[in-house]
Amino acid sequence: MAFIDEILQTPSYGWMDAKGLFLKPTTRQLFKEAFSRINIFKTRKNWITLISWFMATCMLPLFVIFLMHYLSWKSAIVLVVYAMVIMSTHGTIWFHRYCTHKSYKFSHPIFRLITQNLVIKTFPEEIYVISHHVHHVKSDEPGDPYNPMGGFMYCMLSDVNHQSIAKGLSRDQYHRVRNFLSHTGVGLNSYEQYQSWGSVSKPAYVVALWLLNWSFWYGALWLIGGHALALACFSGAFFWFVLVRAFNYTGHGKGENKHVDGIDFDRSNLSINQTRPGMLSGEWHNNHHLFPGSARAGFLPYQLDLAWIYIYSLFKLGMVSNYKDSKKEFMSRYYSVGMATKNKAAFKI
Repeated sequence: MAFIDEILQTPSYGWMDAKGLFLKPTTRQLFKEAFSRINIFKTRKNWITLISWFMATCMLPLFVIFLMHYLSWKSAIVLVVYAMVIMSTHGTIWFHRYCTHKSYKFSHPIFRLITQNLVIKTFPEEIYVISHHVHHVKSDEPGDPYNPMGGFMYCMLSDVNHQSIAKGLSRDQYHRVRNFLSHTGVGLNSYEQYQSWGSVSKPAYVVALWLLNWSFWYGALWLIGGHALALACFSGAFFWFVLVRAFNYTGHGKGENKHVDGIDFDRSNLSINQTRPGMLSGEWHNNHHLFPGSARAGFLPYQLDLAWIYIYSLFKLGMVSNYKDSKKEFMSRYYSVGMATKNKAAFKI
């Protein structure tokens, strides 16, 4: 087996059948797997899959309090903007373009730490980064941790069912996996610690960062706008955390070929460029699959890229030392070859 096929923990229902075809589990199998994976009493190696759900559980009472006591049209706007723009754009900037694809470099670790904690923390970097490398190699194929062929719930439960690393990696395999996170500043386990905890990330680091991040942001938001603002933003983070799981399902055409000529140029997978996530967070997904290492994904004239604006602004301020921008390569290879007249109706949700 190739290295990329071995790094994720295989679900009990498997990735494929005996013929090598994608095996779609039932909804019951998906939920059974999910509750098995977060069972810390079964093995403490389940801590990494439990922690993000535990964070969401801690946010739920704050969301209820917000709805009961602080909901207004102004606070509702704050919630939506924080969830759909700020949280989403940060996810693209930090988890996607930096942690996974190393599309830019910070000039000093302090700027990395600031960017990491620009928003309310919702899940550990490990959950996203390692599985996302697998996703790019095996998009829409058996082994893709959020394969849209599995259906909506396959993607919604992927963070616990499909995105944690395998628990029996060899020393060499583990260190190769560990290298996926070595540039992020995340506290990383040794191989012996991995054998005990089943994760790349140190539990103490993840929990400490979470508590410090939440304490800072609730305090800062409370000082600015009281409990109404703090609870609106925490509710927005909760809202984003739940809905972001569905992105790969919709962003890959819900398992169907929905490519549009003049808009979606990468036909090696089902990814599509959607206007809403593109405009609100710079997530022009088909462009990203075409040039995953690019710090910019909004290549066409109408494709606003807020994540790229942040990265480029930090570069101009000296906080980012270098970046990779694939726009010129995209324009020369795709857009200029008779495609300019085909995207006048490019906007789609």
